[in-house]
Amino acid sequence: MASSSEVDAMRRAVGLSARSLGTTSPNPPVGAVVLDAAGEVVGEGWTRPPGGPHAEVVALEAAGDRARGGTAVVTLEPCRHAGRTGPCATALRDAGIARVVVACADPTAQAGGGADLLRGEGVDVETGVLADEAVLGPLEAWLSRQRTGRPFVTWKYAATLDGRSAAADGTSRWITSEPARADVHRLRAEVDAVLAGVGTVLADDPLLNVRPDPGHQPLRVVVDTHGRTPLTARALSGPVPAVVALQAQLEDAGYPRTLVVPTGDDGRLDLAGLLEALALEHDVVSLLLEGGPTLAGAFVAAGLVDRVVGYVAPALLGDGPHALGPAGAGTISQMHRFRLDDVTRVGDDVRLTLRPDPRRP
Repeated sequence: MASSSEVDAMRRAVGLSARSLGTTSPNPPVGAVVLDAAGEVVGEGWTRPPGGPHAEVVALEAAGDRARGGTAVVTLEPCRHAGRTGPCATALRDAGIARVVVACADPTAQAGGGADLLRGEGVDVETGVLADEAVLGPLEAWLSRQRTGRPFVTWKYAATLDGRSAAADGTSRWITSEPARADVHRLRAEVDAVLAGVGTVLADDPLLNVRPDPGHQPLRVVVDTHGRTPLTARALSGPVPAVVALQAQLEDAGYPRTLVVPTGDDGRLDLAGLLEALALEHDVVSLLLEGGPTLAGAFVAAGLVDRVVGYVAPALLGDGPHALGPAGAGTISQMHRFRLDDVTRVGDDVRLTLRPDPRRP
């Protein structure tokens, strides 16, 4: 059973893994802490961008010789395969680590099995320590991608108390306070892609980037069935990658980067197909949905929203567009139900974090 120092180290490792969000895909964001034989922290680290060292190697390098006979605490089972870097399980063994504490097993056929490899080498391995904190923390999107084959989608919205996302006359650019808007940039920095609809691009001409620049930027995606996005749109400008998702008939629409997506019987882009294409062609593991109410409603109706982050301002408008458009729920029995996970005050506003409630239809 994990000791109190190992549990504390795992909580620290979960926090460290968050530092790699938005930079490691398609690899998982992992954190690691190395304790020496006396239980003191001697090394820690998090996974670097693809091609760079994994969390375990960073932590071992920081620990040096003090790792021998010690314990490695890792949020994800150490990998056993050699890709752009060597197997982390082998690195732990070679460093003389005597015990490995793991939060989550690696579900992939290619990299999983590191725990068994270490046990075969005489290393004591314990799994499942603070697994819930890791699964519902930085590893959530990556684990979801392994299970579903598509990116983990977070829908972000901002609204007044009566659910309005803007004033009826279009004069309101900002519903929420500056701290809430800064928090949205934090969300963008933690994902691989930010997605908006052409309606939002035409109405607001957003940049869809992270400000101030953290050193990495998400892919920007514009969903545009009929090719209405102006080539001068700010979302397409600058060195940050951007793509316009179009139906096949518009493949040669003249955009620098396009993503051709099939359309359904209703003439709209196949959103599940869009997510699969982003995963396969751009290694997108996590995606922030920032589209207007119509696009948000389509994602919710399709069951493609994995998490909701809502910013509610202490204000009433009484008129204006709602944050969510038609989502296919016309009766109480058809409502899309969510589980409230967190409520936090951000500036003058309240941030709500919710996930689909599997217990209720």
